[in-house]
Amino acid sequence: MIDPSYEIIGIIAAILTTSGFIPQVYKIYKEKNAKGVSLTMYLILIIGVLLWLVYGILIGSLSIIIANSVTALLQLCVIIFKLKN
Repeated sequence: MIDPSYEIIGIIAAILTTSGFIPQVYKIYKEKNAKGVSLTMYLILIIGVLLWLVYGILIGSLSIIIANSVTALLQLCVIIFKLKN
């Protein structure tokens, strides 16, 4: 288990980096248009995020687990919107 004081830094970082995807998901959902989004980039990103999730599980880091779970869901939304549109 990771030192709880270190996890606080991780949780703050997780909130900031994960929330960065929300405007993109919202914009695509609102406009029903994902034309300018690179599918290749999001496929590479989601693979990386899923690997970070596995890493977080292996080391028992709650901040890494939560951040990458939420980020993967947001990226999956973008990928689905891209494929549908």
